[in-house]
Amino acid sequence: MDAPASGRMAIGETLTNIAASRIEKLSDIKLSANWMSAAGHPGEDARLYDTVKAVGMELCPELGITIPVGKDSMSMKTRWSDEGTEKSVTSPLSLIVTGFAPVLDIRKTLTPELRMDKGITDLILIDLGRGQNRMGASILAQTHGKLGRVAPDVDDAEDLKAFFAVIQGLNSDGHILSYHDRSDGGLLVSTLEMAFAGHCGLNLHLDGLADNVSELSAILFNEELGAVIQVRQDATPLVLAQFSAAGLEDCVAVIGQPINNDEVSISFHGEPVFSGQRRLLQRQWAETSYQIQRLRDNAECADQEFDALLEEDNPGLTVKLGFDVNEDIAAPYIKTGVRPQVAVLREQGVNGQVEMAAAFDRAGFNAIDVHMSDILAGRVDLNDFKGMVACGGFSYGDVLGAGEGWAKSALFNSRARDAFQGFFERSDSFTLGVCNGCQMLSNLHELIPGSEFWPHFVRNRSEQFEARVAMVQVQESASIFLQGMAGSRMPIAIAHGEGHAEFRNDDAL
Repeated sequence: MDAPASGRMAIGETLTNIAASRIEKLSDIKLSANWMSAAGHPGEDARLYDTVKAVGMELCPELGITIPVGKDSMSMKTRWSDEGTEKSVTSPLSLIVTGFAPVLDIRKTLTPELRMDKGITDLILIDLGRGQNRMGASILAQTHGKLGRVAPDVDDAEDLKAFFAVIQGLNSDGHILSYHDRSDGGLLVSTLEMAFAGHCGLNLHLDGLADNVSELSAILFNEELGAVIQVRQDATPLVLAQFSAAGLEDCVAVIGQPINNDEVSISFHGEPVFSGQRRLLQRQWAETSYQIQRLRDNAECADQEFDALLEEDNPGLTVKLGFDVNEDIAAPYIKTGVRPQVAVLREQGVNGQVEMAAAFDRAGFNAIDVHMSDILAGRVDLNDFKGMVACGGFSYGDVLGAGEGWAKSALFNSRARDAFQGFFERSDSFTLGVCNGCQMLSNLHELIPGSEFWPHFVRNRSEQFEARVAMVQVQESASIFLQGMAGSRMPIAIAHGEGHAEFRNDDAL
């Protein structure tokens, strides 16, 4: 449809995505460009030249950003013969852009989750398309079997620069509560995704965006560059003023508010245009992924996850803590000057030891790097340590099972077996296993006093490697790591292929 426009939009969407992070200035962003083209196909070489020129010689210099790295795939055409008939498929020119930059403060990273704990708030649309609402190649057009004629584009690099600067300033000052760029699916999908993340409803009014009802489809589904931000209602005038001062007065509009129920409503000049329930809309939004998951993964697990979207009382990923995260519980011990030694244990394929050592160092320990080969060779004596932590990763590539090869290297070596068993039997030592380290320790249960009810970790019921965020609740425990945390609920990151706990019998539960 418009190859140079597609390249410019790839750059623009990279910037509207990365703007959610706290970055000092636009020029700090570096780009990687992956050019995909069917070289030699009629017209494609010219489209590639025009797009490279538009991006590399025009837009990026205007923005003040560089593309130091990249790659290309110049064979985006395939040919074959089907019963004597020659057939071919040619992919359109595509530019895949990755942006990266140093982040000033990761705590100020914005997410699409609408905050319902900040009082009355407004949703503000920043429309960098300046009301053109070009629908070419949009998802709405494609669902109707059409492509359209005019595609969205980056018309003014100065608008993009001003947008980035204002978002960074508002974020720095704490005025933005949530952020979502506008892209696939347009304004409607962007705001719904914010509601899905926040488990709340929406009250949208489009009065200032269209002259009549016939324009609403283009308003809701165009995929021009832009974003939706949530701000406190008492800060709305200040936020609008900052965009106005940056020359973006015609780009911003208050489009509604999140509401503390499950209803989604859209109105135009007081007349209802659309209404629905958030959880049902979320089910529709997730339908395609669910059907793919059901075919690819364990169907029962896919059904359970899909049905969970209907639960009215499901709070999603939430935090409920029974302790003060700002309390420095290690401070009194650090002040004594005593720094107990902890062995940060690793094996071939383990990759989390540096971060683990840093965590223990900040907690007042003297973290020592210990490789399994040090124990096997007798170069390190575990009696010299008060603590031992087995780190995460993929020891021996999990070829023998998650953590099993690592455990066997200790179980089948008399020196290592005696060293571990002696350490575990001490009354003045502690052990922590994280990720692959946890799986390894479960396979050392025969050496660990009190582990007769420990599970064995086997392949996930979903039949997939699970890398996601999961809710956990801390149970009553004698663990020194969980003191004062019982009853707390929080989301944690998980990443494993063998995380299903299999107990020897039901009594172990």
